Amino acid sequence: MCGISGLVNCGDRETLARMTRVQTHRGPDDSGLWDRKFPDGSYIGLGSRRLAILDLSSVGHMPMCNEDRTLWITYNGEIYNFVELRSELESKGHRFASHTDTEVILRLYEQEGPDCVKRLNGMFAFAICDLRSVVPTLFVARDHFGVKPFYYSYAGNRFAFASEVKALLQVDGIDAELEPESLHQYLTFLWVPDPKTMFRRILKLPAGHYAIFRAGELKITQYWDLIFPDASHQYARSEADLAEEIRERFRHSVEAQMVSDVPIGAFLSAGLDSSSIVAMMRQVTKQTVRTYTITFPKKYRVGETTLDDPEVATRLAHRLGCENQRIEVEPDVTDLLPKLVWHMDEPAADPAIIAAYLVCREARKQATVLLSGVGGDELFAGYRKHVAHYWGEAYRRLPLFARTRVESVVSALPTLRGTSLKGNVRLAKKMARSASSDRIERFIANCVYLDDAQKIGLYSDEFHAVCRSDPAAPHRLAFERVKHADFLHQMLYLDSKIFMPSLNLTYNDKMSMASSVEVRVPFLDRDLAEFVARNIPPNLKVKGFLRPTTKYIFRRAMQGILPQEVLHQPKAGFAAPVDYWLAHDLREMVDDLLSPQQLQMRGLFRPGTVRRYIDEHRAGRNDWSVQIWQFLTLELWMRTFLDGGAQKFELETPDPRQVATA
Repeated sequence: MCGISGLVNCGDRETLARMTRVQTHRGPDDSGLWDRKFPDGSYIGLGSRRLAILDLSSVGHMPMCNEDRTLWITYNGEIYNFVELRSELESKGHRFASHTDTEVILRLYEQEGPDCVKRLNGMFAFAICDLRSVVPTLFVARDHFGVKPFYYSYAGNRFAFASEVKALLQVDGIDAELEPESLHQYLTFLWVPDPKTMFRRILKLPAGHYAIFRAGELKITQYWDLIFPDASHQYARSEADLAEEIRERFRHSVEAQMVSDVPIGAFLSAGLDSSSIVAMMRQVTKQTVRTYTITFPKKYRVGETTLDDPEVATRLAHRLGCENQRIEVEPDVTDLLPKLVWHMDEPAADPAIIAAYLVCREARKQATVLLSGVGGDELFAGYRKHVAHYWGEAYRRLPLFARTRVESVVSALPTLRGTSLKGNVRLAKKMARSASSDRIERFIANCVYLDDAQKIGLYSDEFHAVCRSDPAAPHRLAFERVKHADFLHQMLYLDSKIFMPSLNLTYNDKMSMASSVEVRVPFLDRDLAEFVARNIPPNLKVKGFLRPTTKYIFRRAMQGILPQEVLHQPKAGFAAPVDYWLAHDLREMVDDLLSPQQLQMRGLFRPGTVRRYIDEHRAGRNDWSVQIWQFLTLELWMRTFLDGGAQKFELETPDPRQVATA
């Protein structure tokens, strides 16, 4: 796991050193630079920060080259089938100087060129400088699901890339400027969908894509997609047969992702996904399995949609024979939030970011690698919105007068803040606003936190004039690509291609790397995901109607391995007590950062509208906790990046200048 960076025809060695240094947290074990200036004046440089996981010796140093120094690679990630690939390459005459997966990628590219990415199973973002022809070529790639980030900026014959935006901002000519259309999307969804970022002229290479930069031209190619069968497809295999194969494929994925030369552990929330990973870890290793459970003091947990009983995780760990560390935290969120905004690069208004950081920070004292359950909901249909689709289809069959009455009653419900029903009321209100729409618009509406009418009332006249784009355009394009499939599979496709890489995988990468921890995601094994997409029918993912069972086939696969209290545990988020913080710890910060004077100075929002959200929330008339968190996170991001405050969060580290000469 590493932080990578690179330059083509912009900057110099000093720039590359700054880009590398600002990503020290991603790789505290080693650093390296390689660059070359060509007779025609062109320039290419690669940088690396290394978190050593496989082959801890110095031969794993990056940037790494082949024997004749015509290929140079900087790489972030883990390839889980690298042993098999290495054996195949050795049979074709390749000789290896290390036991790293980095060298396997380099040799595979040497053998197969850009098609090498089609052979990889893992998480990765890498760049290879190819000097074998007269015109140098830069080949860059990002893994199938976008587990690892790849940011870039491109203008004319200038190209720069990095694992984090803050590294790109070290390059002269790449400035931190707000992209209005991205802000429009952020306020809609809480995050900005790939490939855009909140920064103008800084983009993300989409998941499952590679790019070639040569002679000033950038060509981006999709090399992989998640394929679902037609809606009319007849599935032939039995439920029992499918459950058994899923169990074996999942076990294989967990085992493959436990390969490490440093201590390894796992998150354990006692939800289905993390519990299944821990159970499989216990089956495939004789070593003690370390697990980490985060919880907040009881005063924070009242009314939050998280697991209110950390004893479930304790009991499961004891049953499985694992070593469980319960991490009870009461963070100083006023000090912590600005730091995490810096690590995130972009504003993402999901409070799960805080919990993810805290558990990684504590786990780092014992483990360098953690296994996470991210991807289970997207693979097997575990979100409430997947169930809401079926309810919505039935609801639309009601007469119009009946629907009008239901929507009127639901919209008048109290917020029930401070109770366990708060999340259900929020979902019901959201569904009531969209239930009469067609299924695509209903799905999009269930992902929205500020709708069009609310944003019209929020935006200043000046900002509204420049923000006329459709924030859900990426969603509509994705629906078009899978219109042949059953609608549940269409939803899973969107979650896998838009929601998961843009939010869940992004904050898991950034928050783990902030503590120099590598997080692996066994549910996103390429072979497992492809098998589930092609072979599991929709009615074995969500089964039943009035009280449907989500992830049904996976629960069936884990029967006999997990206890019933885990198999039947209700869905709970990996969240944080936002409501409590806004009412107590962050009250002063909210009044300061979202004051009328500050909002007027920014010129984006109507101060009176923002104040109304705050006042209604504090008075208990409406639950605007998520929206206020959005505004707060955005203002902290603007202060950190647009106002030049980012430098204060940089680590005090020596200048990395370990250089590989061409």
